[in-house]
Amino acid sequence: MRRLLRSPLWLALLIGAVIPALGLSDPVGQGYWNVCYKLFHESAPASIVVVNSDDIADMGTAGQTQLFDLVRGAKPARLFIDTKLQRGVTKDQVAALRAAIARLSPDTAFVSRARKFDQFDRAAFDFPDPAVIGAHPVVLSAWTVNMFHYVESGPSAIAIDGTVRPVLATELAHLPARPEQTIYPDFAIDPSSVTTFSARHLLDGQVPASALAGKQVVIAGSGQGTNPNYFGQGPVSPVVLDIAGAVSMRKPWPFTTMQLPLLALVALVLALARRQPRRRLAYSALVVLVLVVPAVLRTVGIVCYPDAAICAMVAFAAIRLWQKRVRKIQHTSASGLPNMLALSNSELPPGRDVVVAAIARYDEMLATLPQDLHDECARQIARRIAVACEATELYHADGGHFAWTEEARPLDMQLSHLEGLRALFASPVMVGTHTFDINIHFGLDRNEGVKTATRVNSALASSNEALANGRAIELFEAHRLAEAPWELSLHSRIDEGLRDGDIWLAYQAQWDIATNRICGAEALIRWNHPTRGAIAPNAFILQAERAGRIDALTYWVLDQAITAALAINAKGERFQMSVNLSAQMVDKPDLVGNFAAIVARRGVDPTLITVEVTETSAVGNRPAAVHNLTRLRQIGFRLSIDDFGTGEASLAYLADLPSDELKLDRCFVSRIVTSPRDRAIVASTIGLAHALGQTVVAEGIEDAATLALLRQMGCDYAQGFYLGRPQPFVVFEREYTARRQRQSGAI
Repeated sequence: MRRLLRSPLWLALLIGAVIPALGLSDPVGQGYWNVCYKLFHESAPASIVVVNSDDIADMGTAGQTQLFDLVRGAKPARLFIDTKLQRGVTKDQVAALRAAIARLSPDTAFVSRARKFDQFDRAAFDFPDPAVIGAHPVVLSAWTVNMFHYVESGPSAIAIDGTVRPVLATELAHLPARPEQTIYPDFAIDPSSVTTFSARHLLDGQVPASALAGKQVVIAGSGQGTNPNYFGQGPVSPVVLDIAGAVSMRKPWPFTTMQLPLLALVALVLALARRQPRRRLAYSALVVLVLVVPAVLRTVGIVCYPDAAICAMVAFAAIRLWQKRVRKIQHTSASGLPNMLALSNSELPPGRDVVVAAIARYDEMLATLPQDLHDECARQIARRIAVACEATELYHADGGHFAWTEEARPLDMQLSHLEGLRALFASPVMVGTHTFDINIHFGLDRNEGVKTATRVNSALASSNEALANGRAIELFEAHRLAEAPWELSLHSRIDEGLRDGDIWLAYQAQWDIATNRICGAEALIRWNHPTRGAIAPNAFILQAERAGRIDALTYWVLDQAITAALAINAKGERFQMSVNLSAQMVDKPDLVGNFAAIVARRGVDPTLITVEVTETSAVGNRPAAVHNLTRLRQIGFRLSIDDFGTGEASLAYLADLPSDELKLDRCFVSRIVTSPRDRAIVASTIGLAHALGQTVVAEGIEDAATLALLRQMGCDYAQGFYLGRPQPFVVFEREYTARRQRQSGAI
């Protein structure tokens, strides 16, 4: 969880999801829709006419009576009375009004508006007196608003006292009332485009009554509800909102997708953009999509809220800008190179040494240089270091310290390497017109399993100690002293572990995908120390290489694996055993002779043994390594290129070695179900291997879907936890035998 929260993408998506859920995204939606509907306008339908009766309020019931009779005579398609009825002064006036209402068409509806927004119960409405309106129906109008009191939506119908009553927008749209349906008004309708006539002008004859013929007429007046706020406009007459709602209901696809689709689009584009070289183009396209898509969809009736997506994008941009600022301020030195803090905050992979170089009299050098050449001085020294070291990144700290990480070699090799690097500074460094002799001292930290910041500080302290004592190299002693008894006695401890069974081999099955049978296994070394517990194979092998014990271990593994291979092959079916060959041994002159002697002594067919080779970057003599591996293949051993596609196990290595097998690294195989790119890489690699007459082993198979996909690609062999975990030979042999018996019985 912590790792996800450190990711700008996941943190931005979390913010984008939480803010709308808490109802805090209204300002975002408010700003967005206000801008949209200030830019886009549509005309109101001409089939709806509004008659404003406010200007005849002084005429009382007489004015309303005359207006109702006049409108009735104009023969509108339907009439809606959205104004409060005058009470009248005399009984005759009231009777005349009732008579005028009785003369109206039976489908004439009276409108009752909610007194407050977000209220839909019986108490929210003032229904007209049934004694006055008779049997005429009553339609309602009620809306929900955001925190700024701008209308967002409303129901298509409202159930009150067991009766489902339609709302005015539904009636204007000529659609059936459905309480479960929500209306989202089309705020693109320009309020000024609504056809509106003055009631007094109608009565005075200034507007012909024929202008109402065949139209849906709404007689509107003040005092009916509260004037709503309308996106892009502000307060408008309530009837405008009903007209906008009716227009939206007549759209081709009147429904809402809420927040998730756009948020998912943001997640997808941001995830894909991280792997693209033109990220800014992808980010720009995403911004355009998020800002344009909701407005475009609204034109066809689809309501898609952009609040969550905009919040996520803004959060992502803010986090990325903050990270860049932190890197610029905290992780960059005055020279422009990353500083020690950047190295301290990174995670180092296994098998890396931390090296810090201290430049003697560095401050004096800077004192003799103009200010504008200080950065150039640091860069010149960094270039000289980069020539010989294998670091992809150099780190610089004030005071003349430069740091990097390198592959962990045996201590004598690492010390020789640093001495060679020191020799590069025998020639002076030119900075502008100034020439400097550089005296460089090194601090070295080899303590794996310790936090990077601690290792950097250890190497930094060692470099300062080397500088103070005039030594070329200083190895940090604190952890090494604690580990000295272990490392110095590693030779005897390995022998003791082999003798007591603490060092043992686990066997992981390899399956023939075509026949769905176990066809072989890989022998994997394990060490369960009595006091230290299980020692990670990577750390254990690395220590063995440093201590010069990897040769003896490899030959022991080969001998034990041959014993297992002979036992399994004695059961009848051919069984292939794979063993790993350390890169430290590949170029040794006695390698081929020792392997040949072991198989001759054990009387095993060398074609049953597969030798897996990887990480040739650690090979000192590459031509000798290629020669040795070629000789092993000539003797009969099968040769496998392990972890193909990573490190040095690439096409160049494939061209050098006449191998029999490619072993696809788990980093590609584990993602083929979800990653089209990894799937294409694996498929093309299988095709390449088959074209070269080689078989392919896929490792790291964790589920049935991956295995099925590899079968479709034509992969030959499979290995992974889904098919079988590494097991002691006794357990492996028992399960192998039981499986063969079940398969034979099934046949």
